[in-house]
Amino acid sequence: METCDLLIRNTSEVVTLRGPVPRVGPELDRVHTIPNGAVAVSSGRIVAVGPELELAGRFLPRETLDAGGGSLLPGFVDAHTHPVFGATREAEFDLRLRGRSYQEITAAGGGIFSSVRSLRQTPDGELAALVRERLDRFIAAGTTTIEAKSGYGLNREDELRSLELLKALSAEHPLDIETTFLGAHQMPEEFADRRDAYLDLLIDEVLPEVRRRKLAGACDVFCDEGAYTIAEARRLLEAARGMGFSLRVHADELAGLGAAELAASLSARTADHLCRISDAGIDALRESGTTAVLLPGTVQSLGAKALPPARKLIDRGVTVAIATDFNPGTSHVIPMSIVISIAATLLRMTVAEALSAATINAAHSLRIADRVGSIEPGKQADLVLLARPSYLFLAYELGDNPVSAVIKRGRLVHRRPPLRLLSTESN
Repeated sequence: METCDLLIRNTSEVVTLRGPVPRVGPELDRVHTIPNGAVAVSSGRIVAVGPELELAGRFLPRETLDAGGGSLLPGFVDAHTHPVFGATREAEFDLRLRGRSYQEITAAGGGIFSSVRSLRQTPDGELAALVRERLDRFIAAGTTTIEAKSGYGLNREDELRSLELLKALSAEHPLDIETTFLGAHQMPEEFADRRDAYLDLLIDEVLPEVRRRKLAGACDVFCDEGAYTIAEARRLLEAARGMGFSLRVHADELAGLGAAELAASLSARTADHLCRISDAGIDALRESGTTAVLLPGTVQSLGAKALPPARKLIDRGVTVAIATDFNPGTSHVIPMSIVISIAATLLRMTVAEALSAATINAAHSLRIADRVGSIEPGKQADLVLLARPSYLFLAYELGDNPVSAVIKRGRLVHRRPPLRLLSTESN
């Protein structure tokens, strides 16, 4: 018999997500399940996936995880988050419930500006503790990889400080972090009358330093009403592309400016939000292969009247991913299970489509689908076990955390009692 480090057995199903990458159109709705499946792991990687009877007769494991009849999935990949911030903004949520719009709150000095003031005032140690606790919560909710943005510094010092913190935490925390520079999250208040000067600062000083220190692989910009114009966003993104950054764009959330078309014209990896994308924008994303990252938690939190047209995007062949947009103001949500549920009920995606969008397509948008996003031999053993017999519970059951265990690179990093690993000596 072959030996392996870990054998996960007694599942109701293993949801593999094997198949084409990315999943587009009808393929998004196909997740591929193995009833009563098992997974063998060695050296942090998946070595075999198949029916339990087959793997139990093939492998002698050093440790065994009894899944207790739960559903085993790939670890969630969250392709849009903002975890580096100081204070939360629950008072703004209450203001929106009382009729104030996002734009009105921002114009009054709230919104992103509030988070900028808070981050600049938060000491390094306190900020690190806050972000570390948030990363712990991602893991506990079954997310094993995130894309994490800066964007609440909006000056050279605090943008670099945010990225340095993410780099340090990535080295010590089990969560994998793909980092994005978002110095153009909003125009800083001190540059309100000198917009070109701030872009000069980003292009001439900050982006080159981010590149020199290897703090981020991507550059993002908030191209929308009240933020950056198409011309400003193009100038920044073209400069970033020239320095070797991949591109991401906050696009067409508040107004249909044509930011999706801009993202497509620059071959950006993603265009995110897209509540007010045009038909021309949809066609442009399809032709460019740019992934549409939809953020269901944000539209629910904002009570947005315009929803991202998930069904139209899927039916017209655009690559679709979903993400939490975890941030202090408009989506203070970490569990991907909640976002999948909102995507199903609000955006009318099937559970299979939402799960594919939160795993393999999200991984594709980060160009890491060769490592994560599905349960296949050779990939990282990033797995999440649900204390439920079917992945359908992700949308069917809202509010309860269904995650009973999380395995990262073959190591059990989170579990809920009574679940435990059994060594061969105790079998």
